[in-house]
Amino acid sequence: MTVAELHVNEPAVLIRIAKLYSPALTPIELYEATRGVWRVGSRKDSVRLALTIARGTVVEVYEVGSWHAAGTTPYVTRPSAEVNWPGRWEFSGKVASHSVRAKYVGRSLAHYFPRGAANPIAYANV
Repeated sequence: MTVAELHVNEPAVLIRIAKLYSPALTPIELYEATRGVWRVGSRKDSVRLALTIARGTVVEVYEVGSWHAAGTTPYVTRPSAEVNWPGRWEFSGKVASHSVRAKYVGRSLAHYFPRGAANPIAYANV
């Protein structure tokens, strides 16, 4: 039986955090790994959600409040040298509502990242 591909219906940025991900991350570590620092373009301004992707699966969903130049908002778990990258961006936001999380967390979005794709960022409905 083939599982139907899940499609993101809201304006969203999908962020693969493969190098930073561990199932043992605390909620704040997961948020900080997801929110920055990324090379993104003007399409970032249209997104409403940021979906954290690890191994092709959504592990968390955040509502994006605003975008900031990388290293300009405080981090609790990441040193400033790790997040202060000129030309890159970070968002501030909060964990999405239960209904939004229920739709995406634990579901595969691997089809948004073609095999061999190196870019950790993908957009949906933007």
